Amino acid sequence: MTGTRAALRYAKAILDVSNAKGNAEVVGTDMKTISDAISQSSELKLFLENPVIKGESKLAALNEIFASANADTKNLFSVLLQNKRLDILEAITAQYATLYDELKGVEVAYVTTATPLTPALEAQVLAKVKELSTKEVTIVNEVNKDIIGGFIIRLGDMQYNASIANKLSQLKREFNN
Repeated sequence: MTGTRAALRYAKAILDVSNAKGNAEVVGTDMKTISDAISQSSELKLFLENPVIKGESKLAALNEIFASANADTKNLFSVLLQNKRLDILEAITAQYATLYDELKGVEVAYVTTATPLTPALEAQVLAKVKELSTKEVTIVNEVNKDIIGGFIIRLGDMQYNASIANKLSQLKREFNN
């Protein structure tokens, strides 16, 4: 994603401001809404990234689309307009979510499976995650058919690989040695 360093700085700033005012959770909800809207609408993404469209038009559109957003969120739009950075809004929302989770002491576990998680597999994964972390954990499921079966858990800088593809690879190495 372009502008990730700048996005991190803006996300830290909006988190600091909103946390000082006691509405970091409300701004977090706004950021989630904005992120979902941009990721689901290629037109909105292209609109924000288009250098031909004037910044004032982009600001007016954002204020109209997200009319129910918190004042701090709308102030972020204005700051991004002044600094000609409206194109990195999606990256800012992602960084904000990460920083807000860190502030609350929540970790995100990325779980890769061959098929979407079933309740039984989710319970198994949660049990393994509780062994790896003492923090509250939320699970984000990613589907990758190449792992054949099982799951891979990425939690911070740790990775636990219980995939069939990994076990087959280990067997192959053992036979080759």
